[in-house]
Amino acid sequence: MNGVRKVTEDLYWVGVNDKRIELFENIHPIPEGVSYNAYLLLDEKTVLFDTVDWSGCRVFLENIAAVLDGRKLDYLVVNHMEPDHAASLEEVLIRYPECKVISNEKAFMFMRQFGFDVDGREDTVKEGDTRCFGKHTVTFLMAQMVHWPEAMVTFDTTNGVLFSADAFGSFGSLDGRLFDDEVNFDRDWIDNARRYFTNIVGKYGPFVQQLLAKAKTAPIKMFCPLHGPVWRTNLGYYLDKHDKWSRYIPEENGVMIVYASMYGNTESAAQALAAQLCEKGVTNVRVYDVSKTHVSYLVAEAFKYSHIVLASVTYNLNIYPVMEDFLHHLKVLNLSKRVFGIIENGSWAIKSGSLMEQYIDENLKDCKILNARMTINSSANRSNASELDALSDAIVKSVAIEEKTFEQRVIDDAAFAEEEARKAAFKKLSAKERMALMREKHRQEKGEA
Repeated sequence: MNGVRKVTEDLYWVGVNDKRIELFENIHPIPEGVSYNAYLLLDEKTVLFDTVDWSGCRVFLENIAAVLDGRKLDYLVVNHMEPDHAASLEEVLIRYPECKVISNEKAFMFMRQFGFDVDGREDTVKEGDTRCFGKHTVTFLMAQMVHWPEAMVTFDTTNGVLFSADAFGSFGSLDGRLFDDEVNFDRDWIDNARRYFTNIVGKYGPFVQQLLAKAKTAPIKMFCPLHGPVWRTNLGYYLDKHDKWSRYIPEENGVMIVYASMYGNTESAAQALAAQLCEKGVTNVRVYDVSKTHVSYLVAEAFKYSHIVLASVTYNLNIYPVMEDFLHHLKVLNLSKRVFGIIENGSWAIKSGSLMEQYIDENLKDCKILNARMTINSSANRSNASELDALSDAIVKSVAIEEKTFEQRVIDDAAFAEEEARKAAFKKLSAKERMALMREKHRQEKGEA
């Protein structure tokens, strides 16, 4: 038996789901598992797009054999050499000795570094190269540092399918539901998609922007990523998410409060702030214990919200270690354009607030730190009421300012989408129709003059 799904008339999903894995890249918890996607095209030539992790190799090979149904495999396209997608490469080549490997020069270098013997089987491509497999012609586009230097994507110009490598992917196993319109994405998948992007690709936002620019020039009808659902509807929604994430623009105008507390006193202050914010009308608030929440979840939430409050006890005259680790991840992943609030605590030599501010100033670009810092001596009491009130007021005011920015961004995004739709419609017109439209526009402009 196999779990093969038909993607288009002659394209099949032959990937696998991994529900046993606990840590992605041996660092990020994935309690809902992950899919390793691979795709097999049946044309005059047969073409396999990428392979899977070693853990799913047996099922993967069975899926390939079931779809080929006795045909030979002519080509293997390798878009990405990370082992969760390339570990089964050699097994494929052993079973299909006539198969040629299509990839770029750097990817072939990585193949040899990983110990794969591809000598005499390489078909090296570069930016803009094409290959025809019969009815289908594909174009290869380099996607350097999304999120490895050899990454590329393959665009099928015949049916508008983009084999997007690690772009547009997500954590989570598919469990038979291959397409975005077979799941409730906002309810069941968006958090996994955000956590995948921010932790795996987040550092390389400018490179993602380069890929998005290329994507806008192609008539894409479907994303076939290497993890997560295949997108065949509402592509604009997912493109917009990736545009925001890769430009480090908050998705929501809200407040994320992260506290580091040894005995509960800093936690109490964080919860008091959350309650006061809600009383003052800012209800989009989330509170996290930095010691109990894996940093990958915190990173994803930091990409989501516009405001971040750091509440930390002083520890050995420094920032509490797990809070410092959280800040380090924000630095490494290039988070920017956030508003920070600070709560510090200590029984003597309170330094955490100043150190956190210094870290933000030195390492996070285009960020603002609110002046209303709250300082606690051991535990919060009535003497801290004015500081708490000042901090919550500063956050409320800042959130209100950001709300206007969000409203303008919605207007700008709508105008941009309308212009893009107009351009796309214009491209579909024949040369004769374009000329007629341009004449009519010229006539109207002349009449207005």
